[in-house]
Amino acid sequence: MSDDHVPPRQPDPETRPGERATRRPHSLDPLELGFTPRRPVPWLAPLLLISTGLRTLLAMLFGAYLDKRELQNAFGDDTFRQVGPDGGLWLDYVADLGDGFDATYSIAYLLAQPELTVDGHRLPRAQTLVMGGDQVYPSAGYEAYEDRSKGPYQAALPVAPPERPTLFAVPGNHDWYDGLTAFLRLFVRSRDRHFGGWGTGQSRSYFAIELPAGWWLLGLDDQSGSYLDDPQLTYFDEVARKLTPRSRVIVAVPAPTWVKAADHPNAYDSVDYFIRTIVAPTGAQVRLLVSGDLHHYARYAGPERQLVTCGGGGAYLYPTHKLPEKLEVPPRDTLTRRASRTREYELAARYPEKARSRRYGWGIFGRLPFRNPGFTTLLGTLHTLLMLAMAGVAAQRADSTAQRLFSVPLVAMLVVTLLGAAFFAKPPNAGGKRHARHWILGVAHGVAHVALAAGGTWLWLHLPFYEWPWPLPAVAAVVLYGPVSGLVASQLVALYLLVAGAFGVNLNELFAAQGIEDSKAFLRFRFDPDGTLTIYPIALDEVSHAWRLNSDDSPTASWLTPKTPDPRLAEPPITLR
Repeated sequence: MSDDHVPPRQPDPETRPGERATRRPHSLDPLELGFTPRRPVPWLAPLLLISTGLRTLLAMLFGAYLDKRELQNAFGDDTFRQVGPDGGLWLDYVADLGDGFDATYSIAYLLAQPELTVDGHRLPRAQTLVMGGDQVYPSAGYEAYEDRSKGPYQAALPVAPPERPTLFAVPGNHDWYDGLTAFLRLFVRSRDRHFGGWGTGQSRSYFAIELPAGWWLLGLDDQSGSYLDDPQLTYFDEVARKLTPRSRVIVAVPAPTWVKAADHPNAYDSVDYFIRTIVAPTGAQVRLLVSGDLHHYARYAGPERQLVTCGGGGAYLYPTHKLPEKLEVPPRDTLTRRASRTREYELAARYPEKARSRRYGWGIFGRLPFRNPGFTTLLGTLHTLLMLAMAGVAAQRADSTAQRLFSVPLVAMLVVTLLGAAFFAKPPNAGGKRHARHWILGVAHGVAHVALAAGGTWLWLHLPFYEWPWPLPAVAAVVLYGPVSGLVASQLVALYLLVAGAFGVNLNELFAAQGIEDSKAFLRFRFDPDGTLTIYPIALDEVSHAWRLNSDDSPTASWLTPKTPDPRLAEPPITLR
């Protein structure tokens, strides 16, 4: 960040009724900002991997016991009407924000500007903002929301402009890791209903918005793909009474289950059940399904509706070059006996483009070891232990009791290495199918690490360190062999991820390990009074990493400005009627 162009201190602006006083910062110090800008999450950090794994396991085992949706029957059951002064409406959709500050704020800054000019289109600031899930990473919590989500959006739009835009949010799986506690406290509350300059409008973790000219937007909370609870279905039953055969519906869901169903056929069942039992009986048409969760932009076009993924709000980039060219939705092999009729959808657009996404994959060699130093250290530790075990067997001697106790049994280390690599080659979701390619690639990865350890052992035994009196060989191994073997092993993991990614295995890890902040996107919708919907998919090829205090000290002006914001359209505008 840059501290240049610091404006003179000004008196605090008067706040509107119900708003918290917002004092503009005079430096980029966290004490001035009111939050701490965070670096991107190092997704392969060992402690984070363990923590995330435990949280996922607990969510799977105890999610039903922690599910607060059943309690929301006591909350308000309002529906919300959003219409602009001209009878139309501008609405933004953003998802998967709340990771590193630079990427999250780059998008928040664009959302907050009074107007954007993108490829010749003048696009006013939206009167409604919908967040599509995963508003924070790596897990929900007060401090994480403040630093990674609410703080950056407060800096982008400090107080509400005259049109007072409204915010609605769908919870994603990361919002659910604490049982939805922090999400409800932030987005569903009876006082201080503000998220920066956006007013929070919803009364539950799901919502229904009536839009101009018969359009509706329904936001679902399916608790990480498990099911739709009875209070939620009852709420939407009441909403459905307001739908007519002339109504057109947009359904916002936490994850693109239409894509995930290619690997996990039952993934789409909850969405299909909702459309089939709640919306379809009214005669209304679902024209668009929209979600985040996968951190890119992709649109599938079908005979009746569009399926759009737009998870580019700030989290690490997820690849597009392995997306299926065609989808069958619902999949023919779902176990649901009364599923809707299967229809075919074709991939109409993606961002980043296929070739660019593939090129991003090659960056794994340089990014993995330096973006994930803890993971590299873990690899070095494991390879050092494996080398000592192999060296002990090769030398067939132990100079002292201490050395015998220090040695790690070779068989145990080999089992840990092979099983760890085999289970690392997992499907992209917990319920996905594990095919033969997963086992073949996983075992081959493990064998490659054993071979690397054998080569390292041979080299180590030919160096003078092993002949030193105990415990000097162990010290030399930790100081010299560990860091070098960790770096070499990280390149082996990078090679594995690149090869496995070509077969559709460990694609998430290939890109999560890199933490690519560029290629972000959000959607800006225009609902015209005559019922025409135009969707502008706005892409940002490069996020800003250099910020300065805004010389404009008006209350609604963003606190920080980037040096080179340059959005463009990911594809030409999409028109629905």
